[in-house]
Amino acid sequence: MTAASIVDPMFISGASVWPLVEGGKGVAASNGTSAGAWAAAGGVGTISGVNADLIDDNGEYVPLIYKGRDRKARHEELVEYSTKGAISQARIAHELRQGEGRIHLNVLWEMGGCERVLTGVLEGAKGLIHGVTCGAGMPYRLAEICARHEVHYYPIISSARAFRALWKRTYHKFGDWLGAVVYEDPWRAGGHNGLSNAESPDQPENPFPRVLELRKMMREMGLDQIPIVMAGGVWHLKEWMNWIGNKELGPIAFQFGTRPLLTQESPIPQAWKERLLGVAPGEVALHQFSPTGFYSSAVRNSFLNELYERSERQVAYSDDPSDADGRTVFLPYGRSNHGVYLTPADHARATAWMVEGFTQPMRTPDGTLIFVAPDRARQIRRDQADCMGCLSHCRFSAWKDRDNYATGHQPDPRSFCIQKTLQDIAHGRGDPIDNQLMFSGHNAYRFGQDPFYKGGFIPTVKQLVQRILTGE
Repeated sequence: MTAASIVDPMFISGASVWPLVEGGKGVAASNGTSAGAWAAAGGVGTISGVNADLIDDNGEYVPLIYKGRDRKARHEELVEYSTKGAISQARIAHELRQGEGRIHLNVLWEMGGCERVLTGVLEGAKGLIHGVTCGAGMPYRLAEICARHEVHYYPIISSARAFRALWKRTYHKFGDWLGAVVYEDPWRAGGHNGLSNAESPDQPENPFPRVLELRKMMREMGLDQIPIVMAGGVWHLKEWMNWIGNKELGPIAFQFGTRPLLTQESPIPQAWKERLLGVAPGEVALHQFSPTGFYSSAVRNSFLNELYERSERQVAYSDDPSDADGRTVFLPYGRSNHGVYLTPADHARATAWMVEGFTQPMRTPDGTLIFVAPDRARQIRRDQADCMGCLSHCRFSAWKDRDNYATGHQPDPRSFCIQKTLQDIAHGRGDPIDNQLMFSGHNAYRFGQDPFYKGGFIPTVKQLVQRILTGE
């Protein structure tokens, strides 16, 4: 431990740096400017490679205006733009880091065209990116792609079992390029979370035994000195003193996703930054509305509340009367003589919702109807039709980025277009901030309690890193 810091430097992606990693936050929420500043402060800066903004040679943002008339054409435009965008952000980060720190690229395995984007960026930004973090799925081919381009890879997992599967299947062939394993707490991290079907979203588990289990498994694989990056729920390093230097856990680094949002270099709009300062305890919700099918964590605002309410106005139906299920009461809607059969109790509920103005039933893939207002139904259908293929599989639009470009399932109106809302909130356009998806870690309420942010103070990245190194 040095006199100036509560932690010592660590060898990450080929250099000795502070074991502080900037989390890569989705669409335009961490970019070359924030990553370059984090690296310049001596840590590991992370560019989001998820539909990154394209910056031209004059430093101007070039928005993507779709010309394609169908999803496949728009998907191709998005892949091309995303590749060029991430390369432009890598160049910015490289210039700003001034030879300090490391630069990583973050991608989501379940984003549309992930392998193509990742390969294109590593080829186009050769020598500018030192590592790749990847989660949201099981990125079996991550190790092979990174090894081929001679950059380190950092799988994001939420259980030892997940890493075992990755290692046994492919990673053991490319062990020399494994930079670290990122353990992301599925109950506390922001954005998409890796909860398994065996885990309850309402019963958070202590991360220490889960990470210790991961370390024991890594030792069996000969990975004793490969760092584990703790992500999700990290605020003050002084709260992790039993982790730092712990011989059982081995080398530990820490990832910060939410705190870097509130910095001067953070690219998110001022309104978003101001909203973070007022997040209340318990206001971040772990929900399952994402079109990815994963759990995710976001501020419980009007956007999320409408999704909760949409699903609460939901009943099971049958197309024909069913005495066995008790669905014997006919509910007409749509075309003449068209409708479905509900139980008497559900029919009464549906009738009450329609009286309240939620007159448009919409079918879900699970044999249920939700009830929404006509303008909401039109918006849902419009968003589904405008799909640009940002995910490998989208339950909202039923898009798939390969084969016949369809999942084979009915589009799910209980979800939403994630690309639309994340682009809007990141660029300060569209609906007000409270009516957009606002990803956040569950510790965001601490902005309002931490004296560092007193009076609405927003630090530079350098000031934040220096503050974190003190233990605060």
